[in-house]
Formats: sequence, C-alpha cells, structure tokens
Amino acid sequence: MAVSFDDEDSGVFANEEVLSTEHLPEMLPHRENDVQQLARNLMPAARGNRPQNTFIFGPPGIGKTAVAKYVFRELEEYSERVRCVYVNCWDYRTSASLLTQLIIELGVFVQRRGWSRDEIMQKLVEALNKRTKAMVVCLDEVDQLDSEALYELLRINQYVKTPVGIVFVSNNPHAFAKAEPRIRSSLAIDEIEFRPYTLEEMKDILGRRAKDAFRTFDSAVVTLAANHAVQKGGDVRVGLQCLTKAGRAAERRKARKVAVEDVKTALKSVEEVKPQIIKERVSEHERLLLEALKGGNKRASAELYEKYRSLARKAGVEDVTDRALRDFVNHLAELGMIEMSEKKIGKSRLVWLKEKRA
Repeated sequence: MAVSFDDEDSGVFANEEVLSTEHLPEMLPHRENDVQQLARNLMPAARGNRPQNTFIFGPPGIGKTAVAKYVFRELEEYSERVRCVYVNCWDYRTSASLLTQLIIELGVFVQRRGWSRDEIMQKLVEALNKRTKAMVVCLDEVDQLDSEALYELLRINQYVKTPVGIVFVSNNPHAFAKAEPRIRSSLAIDEIEFRPYTLEEMKDILGRRAKDAFRTFDSAVVTLAANHAVQKGGDVRVGLQCLTKAGRAAERRKARKVAVEDVKTALKSVEEVKPQIIKERVSEHERLLLEALKGGNKRASAELYEKYRSLARKAGVEDVTDRALRDFVNHLAELGMIEMSEKKIGKSRLVWLKEKRA
C-alpha cells in the first residue's frame, strides 16, 4: 500500500517546537527566586573565583534542569570568562566516561577507550590549565554517577589554576546520604529545594507555551492539561505531552482549533514521564536482565545470569562478568524496577520484577 505524506502547513500548530521538553524558554515563570539563587552561587566564576557548588533537588519535571541550563546560558552570555558544561549522568556514569566527556567539551581530542583513569584525569587537568576560563559543570541525575567519578571531579580544584564549580541535580533529596565520608567532606554545597508547581502556576506555564505553539485553542485545553499534569505528580512534561498530542488529534480531525475533545483524546495515552525515561535509558545489559525476569517468576541470581547470557548470545551482545551483572542488578533495584530478597539462598538472592502500582 502506498504511503501518503501530507506536506501542507499545519492548521493547528504555529510552532510545535515550543512544546518539546528540550525547548528552553526565554523566561522561566515561577522559578525566578531559584534562578537568582543559582546565579548568585555561580557569579564568582565570572570574576575568576571559585563558584559555590550547588545541589538542586525536587520531584521530576518541575524545572530543575531548565533552571540549570537557563542560568548556564545567561552566565556564558554575561561573561566570556566562564565555560558551562551540562552532563546527564545517565549517559556518563563512570569516572572514565565523565572525565573523557569533559575533556571533549573543552575542545581537546581524546580517545574514549584505552586510557587509565589517572591518564584521563591528567589530560583533563592539562586541558583546564591551558585555559583562562573557569568551568562550571552541571551533573544532572547525579545519583546515577559512581562514587569514584564524583570524587575525581570534586578534587579537581587541587590541580588547576582556573576554578571549577559543580551544580548537582537530582530528584532525590538524599542523593549524597550514602556517599563515602571523603566525598561528603568535599561537597561544600548550597542546597536549593524546588517545590512542586501549584495548579495555577501549571496553568500559567502551559498557557504560555500553548499561545506560542497553537494558532488558536479553547482556554479549557490548558486547564485540562494542567490538571492532568498535577495529578501525575506535577510534572510539566506531562502537560506538554497533553498539549502536543491534543494538537495532533486536532490535526487528524482536520480542525483549525485545538478543542477540549482533543485533550480528552490525548489523555488516554499520556502517562508519567519519569518511568518512560528510566526505561529508555537503562543499558542494553540491563534491558536483557529485565527481559530475563519477564513472566512474573522470582529467579535466583545465578539462574538469572544464566538466562541473561542466553539472551545476550541470541542478541549478539558481548558477555560481561558476574560482578558487572551484580552491579547492573543493583542499579535496577535502585531505580525501583526490580526487587531482591534480603537474605541469600546459598550464594544467590531471589530477584523479581517490581509490580506496577495502579
């Protein structure tokens, strides 16, 4: 059957991009105080001094990452003496991967494999000492970062002439509670707790986006989307999904205006965003472990590893050690995707998929 692509301009969207979760607005309503506090903490970097390390925490989807990126953008525009680097620790969890990425962000070529951690650290120090700019690093989802990576970065100021500051971002207010004493003593952080948006604030945020995104829409469209977002934990991304899908539903109707019926259609397929992101970002090995646990049965860890290896061979995935598999299992447990028995049976623990709550 032939596929038909309609290349006519949308009758609904004026600028769909502003509904993207990656879009960074020119203003961040209802986060003005948080923006100012972070800006004050980082301002010393513009004077060549060490900025205040800052820990931003609060529930998902309430503007933590947006505020960090917004202040980074404004700080780099204000001063040529600062280089701001954003890193999501889902993508760079280990010391080697994080430090290598920072070197690359500084414009220095370095191969991603074949270097020891000490060699990579030396390369980063050399790269920083060749620059006159201070560096501020945002470690988003910092609870995904291994302790060695965090420790290496925290001690970087001992070896460089230009100051380095860190902004930590996490949904978990206790992200550093289990950190080793050597790490906790080096943090020296100022904390910024992000409170959830109220319904009125959510309506205002989504309303601003809707005005830029749609040519025309019913006012109740924003109210319904905001209500749904608040009910799903106050995550703005849920509201943006509602608006995007409502716009596409209106397009399918060949309508020129987004209506309440389009939002009601969209609500059927809009869920919490955080679990979706977690599922998308687990590693290939972790996905195979989850696959091995399907069926609702509890498996001894030794049996699980055997099942994993069978699936890995079929998928052409390179095998890993039992120790690496234990690390993957522990990571999945921390993410709340699986559960483990507290007591061992012989040398194994029972592992099973965590049940979904209604």
